Amino acid sequence: MKKAKKIAGVLLSLICILTIIFLVWAVPAYKPNFDVEAFIKSNEKVKIQIDRNIVINPLDKKAEKGVIFYPGGKVEPSAYIKIASKIAEKGYRVVITPMPLNLAIFGKNKAEEVIKENSDIDIWVIGGHSLGGVMASDYAYNHLDKIKGLFLLASYPQEKFNFKDKDIKALSIWGSEDKVANLDKIKSSKNIMPNDTVFVEIKGGNHGQFGSYGKQKGDGEAKISEEEQQNITSEYIVKFLDIIK
Repeated sequence: MKKAKKIAGVLLSLICILTIIFLVWAVPAYKPNFDVEAFIKSNEKVKIQIDRNIVINPLDKKAEKGVIFYPGGKVEPSAYIKIASKIAEKGYRVVITPMPLNLAIFGKNKAEEVIKENSDIDIWVIGGHSLGGVMASDYAYNHLDKIKGLFLLASYPQEKFNFKDKDIKALSIWGSEDKVANLDKIKSSKNIMPNDTVFVEIKGGNHGQFGSYGKQKGDGEAKISEEEQQNITSEYIVKFLDIIK
């Protein structure tokens, strides 16, 4: 009897998990709000290659540092090409990693294959938007030998990952009008982030404008444009990358 109940419990749990996965799969992902192909063809500052990952390189110099970018939950990776290109044009290779079901929780170790496939890069920084940032911080915490920096956009690490005494640089950015992320948790993450972490609130920015996919459900109204928010964000990230060694 006990064995039968145990089997029934396992089957019920499995059904619940499969149901959740199906529902997540069935919900449409946020798509880019611009013509991706036209953007790639018209961009004269970076080279953008889309294969298993989206790899963006500067055209005027050889990148020596790499950036791994985890997309936000239910957002197509190509929606981050614009902000990633702003970073890449300053001399960095940026790799945006597609996630199973567009959820980084199912692919938090994607950075592993990126690092292996880009063996010419010795210095790596990882980061992401929203859920992508949470999973990027998981990877960083468990691979401090490979990751030198962590940046979080409208995101924060899980409380069980305390970076206070870890040898890693960190940057946290959020928008003042964000109604999707838990801003209290973002701000209180100072308690588990390195002491020299740079925290930045973008006045007038919201959650969705870190990417280019339009208004996100439940988000606040931005008081600045998407381009302005991404310009500010990319400037902070580039300054952050400049100090990583």
